[in-house]
Amino acid sequence: MKQNMFFGAIPVIFENARELRKNMTEAEKILWGYLKTGIKGFKFRRQHPMGLYIADFYCHKARLVIEVDGSVHQSEIVKQNDEIRQRQMEEDGLRVIRFTNGEIFSDITAVLKRIESIIE
Repeated sequence: MKQNMFFGAIPVIFENARELRKNMTEAEKILWGYLKTGIKGFKFRRQHPMGLYIADFYCHKARLVIEVDGSVHQSEIVKQNDEIRQRQMEEDGLRVIRFTNGEIFSDITAVLKRIESIIE
């Protein structure tokens, strides 16, 4: 298992992550508003480089990736890519949870409770 929190990400992945941080979706901004101060002592990072991928949010201490899925994630090709990406992260010993934009917009309390229940 790779111990480095960036899983061998190369410079271009870091550059892409910086750009994504500048252009977060509204749902990502809402969730980041809660995650940036940490939850129960667990620190989160946004648009975090991980090997060939960029996780929307990552908590290294909990080895937890949080993905926020907008409508683009409904297309078959994106779903397939998400499955491959998630499988790779899980093979690296990470837990991946996904929320839709709708879940974040309509019930952020339930989203946060689910995250808390996983990290406890």
